[in-house]
Amino acid sequence: MDLAALVASRVCHDIISPVGAITNGLEVLDEEGSEDMREFAMDLIRKSARQASAKLQFARLAFGAAGSAGAEIDLGDAQVVATGFMENEKSNLNWQLERHLMPKNFVKLLLNLILIANQCVPRGGEIKVEMSGTPQSPSFTLNAAGLNPRIPLGMKETLSGEEPERVDAHSVQPIYSLLLARECGMELTIDKDEDCVKITALPTE
Repeated sequence: MDLAALVASRVCHDIISPVGAITNGLEVLDEEGSEDMREFAMDLIRKSARQASAKLQFARLAFGAAGSAGAEIDLGDAQVVATGFMENEKSNLNWQLERHLMPKNFVKLLLNLILIANQCVPRGGEIKVEMSGTPQSPSFTLNAAGLNPRIPLGMKETLSGEEPERVDAHSVQPIYSLLLARECGMELTIDKDEDCVKITALPTE
């Protein structure tokens, strides 16, 4: 129950900002009479609505049920939602995966690893996503390169399976990623060199 509540908090945290901006834009439309302000408000509403939609579509695939047990997801659809999400972030997404049908938990794990990679380049950069193996037994490699990349505090320990000191809406996402990896029979690693953070998800067998 706590995991579900914390994941829900994480999703709500992500969409509060664009939804709040839509509300602000509507208030400007109600109060302002000038054409310039009305056009500004409409631009704000359009942009924020696109952001909210992209974040919700991403969250639905990354955290949601995504079909029945044993369901497969088109990696092309995953690329679309990941690209839409990253359009609102500072980093660019370099998606190197071919289009396949893949078991849903692998896709959910991959999207969650993109979220982790994005946290590693807070000033922006490039997140390169690659896969080897087969859709039924993949290995994922993500390289997050940018200015002063970093591994968030506690992230390395959490992904390696250590119990985090504190569990909240911010730390729940790597915990959820670890649980997904275990469900997929995969092991996660995260390491950093001077200008890049590398994340891998490899089969345990």
